Amino acid sequence: MRNATILAVLALIATPAAAQQAAHQGMNHSMQPTAANPYGPAEMKMHERMMGATGADASETWVRKMIEHHRGAIDMSRTAIARARDPMVKRMAQKGAMMQEKEIGELQAWLRRNGKRAQ
Repeated sequence: MRNATILAVLALIATPAAAQQAAHQGMNHSMQPTAANPYGPAEMKMHERMMGATGADASETWVRKMIEHHRGAIDMSRTAIARARDPMVKRMAQKGAMMQEKEIGELQAWLRRNGKRAQ
């Protein structure tokens, strides 16, 4: 019984790490841009920066991860503005980039109000 309990606890501890590793292995790490998907480099950059963004507590960590998430959205929007053919998509990407910049400003303001360094 004791061995079963130990194994159950180990399985619970390992599950998030195993799930993350499995998801990470399924990613295309080259992420070479193609005509159909030119967003790979921006996606990888965003993913790496989000994974590294941490703070002193859950609130600060969330704010820092969201800043990187919004920066990734801006990078992808810039790619869409440059490469998309549909004028409406270009307009939506432009609007999206502006909205993301505003969100980053609000998140940076939260960091400053709470005595944290901006990023």
